[in-house]
Amino acid sequence: MSELGEVLQAFLEATGSDAVVWRRDGGEGAPLRFIAGTRRTDPPDDSILPALGTVLDEPTERGRLVIVPVAGPRAGWLVLGPCPIQRTEIDRYLKFLRPVVTQYLQNTLEVEHAANELAERYEEINLLYSISEILGRTVSLEDGAATILREVSETVGARRGSILIFDHEQNALVAIARMGGEGTPIPPIALDDECSVSAHVFRTLHSVIVEGGQMQCDAEQAFRRGAMLTVPILWTTQEGSEPLGVVNLSDRRSGQAFSAGDQKLVTAIASQIGAAIQNARLVRQSLDQQRLQQEMQLAHDLQMKLLPDAAHVAPEATVAARVVPAEDVGGDFYNLYRLSDRRIGVMIGDVSGHGYQAALIMALTMSASAIHAQGTADPAEMLLRLYNSVKEELTTTEMFVSALYAVVDRERRELRYGNMGHPHAFVITRDGAVERLVAGGPPLGMLDDAPDSMTRAWDPEGDVLLLFTDGITDARNREGQRLDEAPVLECVVKHRDEPPAQIAGRVFALLDNYTGDTPRRDDLTLVVLKS
Repeated sequence: MSELGEVLQAFLEATGSDAVVWRRDGGEGAPLRFIAGTRRTDPPDDSILPALGTVLDEPTERGRLVIVPVAGPRAGWLVLGPCPIQRTEIDRYLKFLRPVVTQYLQNTLEVEHAANELAERYEEINLLYSISEILGRTVSLEDGAATILREVSETVGARRGSILIFDHEQNALVAIARMGGEGTPIPPIALDDECSVSAHVFRTLHSVIVEGGQMQCDAEQAFRRGAMLTVPILWTTQEGSEPLGVVNLSDRRSGQAFSAGDQKLVTAIASQIGAAIQNARLVRQSLDQQRLQQEMQLAHDLQMKLLPDAAHVAPEATVAARVVPAEDVGGDFYNLYRLSDRRIGVMIGDVSGHGYQAALIMALTMSASAIHAQGTADPAEMLLRLYNSVKEELTTTEMFVSALYAVVDRERRELRYGNMGHPHAFVITRDGAVERLVAGGPPLGMLDDAPDSMTRAWDPEGDVLLLFTDGITDARNREGQRLDEAPVLECVVKHRDEPPAQIAGRVFALLDNYTGDTPRRDDLTLVVLKS
């Protein structure tokens, strides 16, 4: 039983009188429709139905027959009787009953209207659902654009159409889907094209319906014939609406003009396309970012693999070496070589700058140095040959490389070296004295001259060869102050009797304590050698 039926049943139980509601759904003369009541009877005769504002009250053998008109967009009547109670008592009940019936009839009418609207717009609703499905399962907008255009064109009865998307590089609208006129190319449409409907809608953010003779544009001939409906594709943010493209529909099969309903439907579809475009952009950006991170990590791993294992020169030498790029890759490097007569070659280099370009120069320099270290016993000659190998690349990139190459000869107790502009190269002696290995020339790439080879005594049991790049001395604390060279040398002198690995660990602990969470500005490289 409906809610109104329950109310009428309560009236019957209180008064002993039946109550029935009738409504006429058509015009005058249309049959009455039973809505609710305590018993199903034949509808009252039209001749006795009172007009609005009047009440029929007639005596019968069993009691009073009262018919009350009910206000509303459709004619309705509340029929009471036979009523065994007096009219005055009936009027008291009607003060409550009449507004209840009126409201119920109004509500049922609204529900019917909504149901009719849903039925009439079923195709449109089904289309919106279909497009949501298409966009939900499509990897890229381009894959689903043709299907979307075909679906919406079928619904509104258009034989021609297009979806145009704004291309930032061309600063123009370009077609990603079309229907009709396939033999005619669709050129990019400039945003400032005054005759283009698409450009106008993109600029103004408002949909339009233009007639056949309005705003004719050569660029739109492929997808327009006669009147055209054009709707902007928008992405709405807190700052406002951002235009992403337009949807065009033309050449209706019925020949009828596009309606406001068509405009509303295509606007709803365009908003879905806008969300899909933005989502595709975010996904693409995320994938690009992930791909870039993966590539950078791969480049980092490859660069680290270029650096030799410190155990490569054992047992003639014990070495600890670390390279920490400021970015994923950098320009610092070291190299170790096993030479004839049990000699050990060690090289450190710092390419100007950091990042990918410096990393490429670093890789080239390392590869060339491995060849030239075996070709000559003279460190200065090796550096000159190395420079000649990388000269063209250094000139082209306007970069340079500070480099030191040293050869440790245990048998002769001798250290020979060539230094091209690398300042942080030292020998720490058994008694703690610090000797700088002076530079005999500027960094590779500044001049064509080679440095002189320098020779000094080497104490295999007591000397420590210490090499590092300026990323260590230039490290900054939270106040922006440099670490400088002195604390590093003091740390190594204090712990000079420890193995190289422990010495290197203490230097980097010093760095970490000094810089804290301050971002690194340059690559860090450290080499500690005992032989």
